[in-house]
Amino acid sequence: MISVAVDGPSGAGKSSISKEVAKRLKFLHIDTGAMYRAVAYYAFENNIQSEAIPTYLKDINIEIAFCGNNQIVKLNGEDVSYKIRTPGISSLASQVSKIKEVRDFLLLLQRNFAKTDNVIMDGRDIGTVVLPEATVKIYLTASNQSRAQRRHLQLKKEGINCEYSQILNGIIDRDREDSSRELSPLKKAHDAIYLDTTDLSFEESVNKIIEIIQVATRQESPAK
Repeated sequence: MISVAVDGPSGAGKSSISKEVAKRLKFLHIDTGAMYRAVAYYAFENNIQSEAIPTYLKDINIEIAFCGNNQIVKLNGEDVSYKIRTPGISSLASQVSKIKEVRDFLLLLQRNFAKTDNVIMDGRDIGTVVLPEATVKIYLTASNQSRAQRRHLQLKKEGINCEYSQILNGIIDRDREDSSRELSPLKKAHDAIYLDTTDLSFEESVNKIIEIIQVATRQESPAK
């Protein structure tokens, strides 16, 4: 099986780019950040403080389903794929991801996907913790402003109203939190390929990652 680990900061386009790459290569795309967001959403909806979340993990059932190549996140049977994408849940997810019990809770689920399919898995510690033996590792990033603009457009497209300045500040805050946390901090794996997409279009970014994967695995070009 081929496993591709794509790590990087919030708003770098990891999920959208990885999803398209997976579609073209006929891989399975796993957005691990959505799992943390689902836990954060459960805590928010039930007014649970972060430090108390481990007590409630037994009541949380997260399912990852696929409609074609589209990942659907279900929380206790409810499709929350869009509800977990707000800036508020994103910020809370950063807090949730610091909790060891939560990371342990989700780690086994994440690793099991890579055992049964060719996968592209994106997150913040895929190449360093979740899949340290991944076939290909990529660290995907972009400038703060570029990431904020992309996230702003994405939320508008999904019908979610949010100020650009709020998103930018949230990205800066989350970068600081994710990089400084004691447990599995965001960092580039020593053997990961660094890819800055600030000046690349979505299509150029997708093609660049496909090229990296093909060089590493000697695969033939996918049909378009």
